[in-house]
Amino acid sequence: MRHVGRGVLSSLAVGCVAGCFAWGLTMSADASSLTGKARLEPVPFSALSGWEQDDHAAAFQAFLLSCRSLTTQDPALRPAQKPKADLLKVCRKALDAGASLTRDEARRFFDTHFQPFSVIPVTGEGFLTGYYEPEFWGSREKTAIYSVPLLARPDDLVTIAQGETLPGLQAGLQAARRTRNGYEPYSDRAAIEDGALGSKAKPLVYLREPAEAFIIHVQGSTRIRLIDGSVMRLAYAGRNGHPYTSIGKLLVAQGVMDLESMTLEKLMGWLKDNPEPARALMRQNRSYIFFREADELSPEQGPIGGAGIPLVPGRSLAVDRSLWAYGLPFWLDGQLPLSLDTAEPLQRLMIAQDTGSAIVGPARGDFFFGSGEAAGTRAGLLRHPTRFVVLQPKSRT
Repeated sequence: MRHVGRGVLSSLAVGCVAGCFAWGLTMSADASSLTGKARLEPVPFSALSGWEQDDHAAAFQAFLLSCRSLTTQDPALRPAQKPKADLLKVCRKALDAGASLTRDEARRFFDTHFQPFSVIPVTGEGFLTGYYEPEFWGSREKTAIYSVPLLARPDDLVTIAQGETLPGLQAGLQAARRTRNGYEPYSDRAAIEDGALGSKAKPLVYLREPAEAFIIHVQGSTRIRLIDGSVMRLAYAGRNGHPYTSIGKLLVAQGVMDLESMTLEKLMGWLKDNPEPARALMRQNRSYIFFREADELSPEQGPIGGAGIPLVPGRSLAVDRSLWAYGLPFWLDGQLPLSLDTAEPLQRLMIAQDTGSAIVGPARGDFFFGSGEAAGTRAGLLRHPTRFVVLQPKSRT
């Protein structure tokens, strides 16, 4: 969910003098956000392998969803970099064009109104993971089988705006508890599970397994099939502000699993088969997520992303919101795994519509696969080096 700084522009002295100003571009990244993190190198569309073959009409549909939200200034669920005027101008042109563009017409739209820039991190390389909307069984009432709660947002939780802090709190905390005497750090996962919130912890639904609740916390949304046959949608409503810790990485560091053979199914199996060690492991991730019932969503819509709009399977991308604006198109060039041993080329136009606590860096993304078990399997396999190319809007089109 993200404008190029003076340091980046100076490192692109030849490229930008010959390119950016000639094309009449205004970067849709904050003037300082990429400084010291990445440089942007202009490239022609002809240099993007697979560009001609992609389904640009599908990407355009996802882009329209972002444009409707950006142009009406709908509030984002997790605010990102503010979009520049040129992105809003292109959005208005997209809305004028309508939703019925063919693949070729949509490709020409992107060709006409955007210029690709390779995102080259100062250190490391581009990296892509996957995520999805889990689907589990649950009950609105606590029972002997369904006893693990997903909680609504407490009324004393204060979300701290990105880059800001509150008096008496250490920098980096992204939420706090409001008290009569000011603010204090919010309870972490272990304390919340042990009942620290008291009556403020209002369950929305109950699940069977702590591992199911944990996976939902990591993914940020869920579909719950209730025992009465109905389906309940839950969306992200806030977090306790503590840093996110990957339990998968902890298991690898402990020698319990190796990264190359780890899958979501294997991880879930271990968590369920080892309840006490799993409980201790999950508590090392101090971050805790709160939810709301998203009854505004139709069954065919994806979950709500950080931009505040439904996600589109295979076209919505989670990005670092401190660096990029929502609505920016990104071209990804890498591998899309089909199993632990096989993969197909990934050459696809995505739209920045989400963010995540673990999605940090200029060429770091999370690919939304959709809902349900099959999507979860695909998402769990994706952790691959990937080339990121951001499409920046031209200022004169």
